Amino acid sequence: QVQLVESGGGSVQAGGSLILSCAFFGYFGNRQCMAWFRQAPGKEREGVASIDGNGRTTYSDSVKGRFTISQDNAKNTLYLQMNSLKPEDTAMYYCAADPRWWALLQENEYKYWGQGTQVTVSS
Repeated sequence: QVQLVESGGGSVQAGGSLILSCAFFGYFGNRQCMAWFRQAPGKEREGVASIDGNGRTTYSDSVKGRFTISQDNAKNTLYLQMNSLKPEDTAMYYCAADPRWWALLQENEYKYWGQGTQVTVSS
């Protein structure tokens, strides 16, 4: 019933910018929380940023000041603006959502997941 579809991934040189989008379909809560996670080869999936039902945002220390999470509920879309990209940002990026109004930026907190979009940053 609920579907999340990421897009916008690609290849970029270090220092560049990229915008990821996540279109969400189906109703799963009035004040749902949403988030972006990423997973690099050989590493565990880690939280990048989240936005709760009141619009409050949380960021991983590694991306704070460089990435911005936002959403447009009228367009049913979640965004991740990524600036000053580094090679260590290279990963598969996943959109996630949960019907609760707030959740910890942890993988097991989110019920719904997208298929992922690849981001590759070259030095």
